[in-house]
Amino acid sequence: MDKKKMFIDGRWVEGKNYEVLRSPYDGREIAQIPLASKADVEAALDSADRAAKEMKKLTALDRAAILEQVSRYFQEQSEECALILAQENAKPLKAARAEIARTIETYKFAAEEAKRLHGETVPLDAAKNGKGRFGFTKREPLGVIAAITPFNFPFNLVAHKLGPAFAAGNAVVLKPASQTPLSAFKAAELFEKAGLPAGALNVITGSGKVVGDLLVQDSRVKMVTFTGSVEVGMRIREKSGLKRVTLELGSNSAVIVDSADDLPAVASRCVEGAFSFAGQVCISVQRIYVRQDLFDEFVALMQKAADKLVVGDPISEQTDVSALIHEREAERIERWLKEAENAGAAIVRGGTRKGSLIAPTIVTNVDPRQAVSCNEAFGPIVVVNPYSTWDEAIGLVNDSEYGLQAGVYTTSIHRAFDAVERLEVGGVIINDIPTFRVDNMPYGGVKNSGIGKEGVKYSTEEMTELKFVSFVL
Repeated sequence: MDKKKMFIDGRWVEGKNYEVLRSPYDGREIAQIPLASKADVEAALDSADRAAKEMKKLTALDRAAILEQVSRYFQEQSEECALILAQENAKPLKAARAEIARTIETYKFAAEEAKRLHGETVPLDAAKNGKGRFGFTKREPLGVIAAITPFNFPFNLVAHKLGPAFAAGNAVVLKPASQTPLSAFKAAELFEKAGLPAGALNVITGSGKVVGDLLVQDSRVKMVTFTGSVEVGMRIREKSGLKRVTLELGSNSAVIVDSADDLPAVASRCVEGAFSFAGQVCISVQRIYVRQDLFDEFVALMQKAADKLVVGDPISEQTDVSALIHEREAERIERWLKEAENAGAAIVRGGTRKGSLIAPTIVTNVDPRQAVSCNEAFGPIVVVNPYSTWDEAIGLVNDSEYGLQAGVYTTSIHRAFDAVERLEVGGVIINDIPTFRVDNMPYGGVKNSGIGKEGVKYSTEEMTELKFVSFVL
């Protein structure tokens, strides 16, 4: 097995202890991953603190050039990176290639934002006491940023942390998810090759309780950016003190199907949104509310589309859906489905488990209090229920502790704008599924879906401090 090293202060460092990384699909051993000690975390923070001063000296052109070069390296090594994804998180190759394409684009966006980062003039003479004064703002890097990333998009969600951080001139200590460290090591390798100053990126792996807590509580860290569970996000918020915090915490995203010119196309798109990467997507389609008179036809169309999906080995070119990240997650979903069935729900497609694989599953007649509806499933299951009135549909979507994105299919412009006004989510996607995301759009939710916005421009601004300057003329 390949014995990996952490990346600290521009050097590849062995750990004192290691753990075996296994494939989620078949359990085979992939690599040995170092477990960071407290001393390793301290070294990474010291390194980042020193490098932050060097990063601040770089010009906008310098920062952009590094990010552009990293984007080119990802383009050149895209197939190797896709295979890393297929191995460490069982992402089917088709989906893995799509993630790498987005990663390339995300770093390109970051390179462009490095050149756009600026302040504005302030018309001080608009105030009674401002005559004879000139004011302006400038954006400065925060310094050291702690980035804690999840397993589901380990290249692109790392890019959403690193790209904006470096565009703004910060240094980063990155703690990737325990199941997906290989992608983070690969990113570090490419940044090293691109000429990022030593210490500006540190990648440390190991226990969240050991590494994460030290990062969140250290005074040298000026911002924590985290994507993951509500429970961990809340602990980070409690422990981070006055640090800036961005939290992207998931959802149980809903779709309203009110009316459509092409109902089969809508059903196929919902199947794609529900089952892509086995539903392990924060904005996966989990709840669908269909107008009563369209319900039976829509469910039949979804079943037909889901029947075409190929479930199996992520390395296969034909595979659409593969394993969940751990078998215990598949067991949890199986348990949720049985609970829903016992409460009167109908599993009209799927519902079976084989190891860490769950067949794409469609459930109807689900009580909204059941876990498959009200909690975040993060698996290949979708709840489809009918509704009678438009107001009922809006209420059903809003009846959730989450609010990341929602989709609305309607041929009525009035209902489209009504949904925009009334849905309690961070993003409303009209005539498409909530799983839609491009990497330059603002992305972030309300309620328990988190605080702050991602999307390269918006993240870059979050990772700066706005300084005001006034001159007496």
